[in-house]
Amino acid sequence: MDIPVLHRLALNESPYPPLPSVRKAMQRAVAQAHRYPQFYPDDLTERIAAWCRVSPDRVVVGSGSVGVALQLLQAVVEPGERVVYAWRSFDAYPLLAAMVDARPVPVPLSPDGCQDLGALLAALDDRTRVVVLCNPHNPTGSLVTADALSAFLRQVPRHVTVLLDEAYVEFARDTDPPDTPALLLHHPNLLVLRTFSKAYGLAALRVGYGLGAPDLVARIRRQQLPFGINAVATAAVKASLHAAGELRRRVDTVIAERERLHHQLLQRGWHIRPGHANSVWLAAPDPVDEAAAALTAARVQARHYPGEGLRLTVGSREANDAALAALTGVRRYDVSGRSPSTAPPDGTVGTYRERPVGS
Repeated sequence: MDIPVLHRLALNESPYPPLPSVRKAMQRAVAQAHRYPQFYPDDLTERIAAWCRVSPDRVVVGSGSVGVALQLLQAVVEPGERVVYAWRSFDAYPLLAAMVDARPVPVPLSPDGCQDLGALLAALDDRTRVVVLCNPHNPTGSLVTADALSAFLRQVPRHVTVLLDEAYVEFARDTDPPDTPALLLHHPNLLVLRTFSKAYGLAALRVGYGLGAPDLVARIRRQQLPFGINAVATAAVKASLHAAGELRRRVDTVIAERERLHHQLLQRGWHIRPGHANSVWLAAPDPVDEAAAALTAARVQARHYPGEGLRLTVGSREANDAALAALTGVRRYDVSGRSPSTAPPDGTVGTYRERPVGS
């Protein structure tokens, strides 16, 4: 008997494997796997700097964006000092704070699932060394606009480094995105964090980078692990930069599927707010726990935060259709739009519950 396909929509991965040109570059690098990579990733740093149109002294490369974030905390945080971030958010933030013996300070999201910038500012004190913004936000997909971000940065004390996590920035379209280069020129306490894991489909290879002022970048680089970026990953990133047009078309497809999911879920009675990442966010009081069970029964993995919400990564059209079919059985409106009925199916195995893994 054939086993039904398992649809992986839990970890915000790309539904697409590396491009053929990228795979060829990786294969060439594998042939030299007996050779060490560069002690520090200077060539890759220069390539990324040219691509971002900044000088190389403004770029730091690390083992995924989470690796760069750890290097930042190691550079600027002493044991017992505070790291402030919105919560719920990316699971790694409190883990990274613990790794440098910092005090994590979670600040609740606003009722509409946005990062509460006023509450984050109010949480800063003399012992705070880092405040984190995730934009677009993980897991809700909400966006801090350019004006709101500029006003926030102007109010952050200079002794606090702002870690602006833009892991999903390529998926934010038709919005008012921040002008990152301009912000970097005016805020030497800002580090912009980006990754090749999401839009570029290289999650397994672990390459991310940060953009910041030269003095801040120099401090972060001192925490860099020698030989920390392998040659296969370096080759894949360089080839991906050459294929930016092809990759943008892939992102366009993901965005189109995200909007289709959003529209279809609204039609099914779910209260879905606009999102700007590669996922959709189903929030309580909608029946998210029942939705998780329904997805599990349909062999669709999603990221489930019991009692809070459910994040559904945008996958292939087949995977998205499987998710929609499963969720149709959870919440139904009749044609008059009257109150919905819920029909939670059986099944409890396979859905990703809340735990500190993934992204």
